[in-house]
Amino acid sequence: MSTYSVSDTTAAGSPRAAVTFSNLSGSYGVGLAASFVWLAFGLSCLYWPDVGDWSRTESLGIGAIVIAAFILFGTFSADYLGSAGQALRKRAPWLVAFGAFVTLWEVATAKFAWLPLPFFPPPQSILEVYTDDLPKLLDSVLASIRLQLGGYLIGATIGFITGVSIGWSQKIGYWVHPVLRFIGPLPATAWLPIAFFTFPSSWSASTFLIALATGFPVTVLTWSGVASVSSAYYDVARTLGAKPSFLVLKVAIPAALPHVFVGLFMGLGSSFAVLVVAEMIGVKAGLGWYLQWAQGWAAYANMYAALIVMSLLCSGAITLLFKTRDRLLVWQKGVVKW
Repeated sequence: MSTYSVSDTTAAGSPRAAVTFSNLSGSYGVGLAASFVWLAFGLSCLYWPDVGDWSRTESLGIGAIVIAAFILFGTFSADYLGSAGQALRKRAPWLVAFGAFVTLWEVATAKFAWLPLPFFPPPQSILEVYTDDLPKLLDSVLASIRLQLGGYLIGATIGFITGVSIGWSQKIGYWVHPVLRFIGPLPATAWLPIAFFTFPSSWSASTFLIALATGFPVTVLTWSGVASVSSAYYDVARTLGAKPSFLVLKVAIPAALPHVFVGLFMGLGSSFAVLVVAEMIGVKAGLGWYLQWAQGWAAYANMYAALIVMSLLCSGAITLLFKTRDRLLVWQKGVVKW
């Protein structure tokens, strides 16, 4: 980005005014490149014959051209679109990279069949899954969300309470520490046979496994956060007449929240891994079950479509957790590393 300045000076040589002009050709160039890549992708879908018969090729091409037009409009209107325009300009390089990736994917599968079918379906085959098999896929998504959310909330709640109790009370820690050291290092999937034998249904067993995978990191990080709170905080609160309940709720827990959220992030990743395994083995619904069904029928397009949905769900959950953390810890901006 180059900058040019024009100055008007007085007879004594002191500047009166300065006008600065910024050359934004770099930002426009990336946006134009992104628009061109998506346009090329759309035209390749519309005017380049496929080696196979896929019903959504034309729809995919039209959609790519619409995306190209949207990027072009956003590139030249970014200064007037506020935060949306800035977000588009910031993500323009990624739009170029992703557009080039799907174009190469289209050419290597639907146009030249360099990658063998059915193991590597083209993009329009994935789109066909989202249009033709949408009801079954949505049912699987809702089932996974219910199972994941229930197990995660149970595990996070129990882990948080246990971690606070251990960090605050040495007596509780005396009895709980050995249990954590015995159960914690074992992966939650190792308890699959016991869980499915003990619990009355595969749904409750899967919920238990997800809660177990979530609870351990939340417990350990919460315990570490409470135990690491400076004693000076407690001394100041006691000087002002604070009771033990106040020390726990208003001093220990707020100070330990950064550690708690680290545990929540770790538990979220672990719970998603257990979710897929549990649905593949015991639960007759959900994205894990859908993946197994698709693999059994060699429907690799359905499998990739489910993997994309699962990735978006996990990414969305992480984003939501980040926003929750930022909202709750806004008062600790001077302490937490952002």
